[in-house]
Amino acid sequence: MKLKNYMKEGQKLPLFGIGPHLIYGIGLFTVICIILFVYVFKIGNLSGNWVWAFRITGGVLIVLGFVVWFIGALKSGMDESITENKLKTDGIYAWVRNPMYSGWWMLITGISLMWHNVFLILVFFINWGIMTIVLKNTEEKWLADLYGTEYEDYKKCVNRCIPWKRRRKHDIP
Repeated sequence: MKLKNYMKEGQKLPLFGIGPHLIYGIGLFTVICIILFVYVFKIGNLSGNWVWAFRITGGVLIVLGFVVWFIGALKSGMDESITENKLKTDGIYAWVRNPMYSGWWMLITGISLMWHNVFLILVFFINWGIMTIVLKNTEEKWLADLYGTEYEDYKKCVNRCIPWKRRRKHDIP
């Protein structure tokens, strides 16, 4: 598969990857689900203390998602790693392999929780599934082809979507 979106000669990976398409897709899916469950079918809407529980959780996820995205996109030096064809494994990338996607996923989930609808919890899992399938079949294949065992070892230690401390000690450059 030929990759496009090269920024400089010799760069092996696209700067933006599949990201914009993936994020627009799960965002649009979430908006459609909000409209259907909350406004069209009017099912699953919670009341009472559940409203506050959903809104507080949603607010936390919105802030956390923005922070994860911001660090991954603007503070990690990822653009330089891409243009220099180096696998990024430090900083936030030691906690999650895809912080930009993860950040948007958390942010979109947080926004959906603001509608305090029980059926929108399913959207969280569906979006996670979509993100997992898309990343496994696109960017993870590209990275495995480019970095080989270095990337395979990294995958074993760092979660794809959910920021989490490395599963085991591993000497990753």
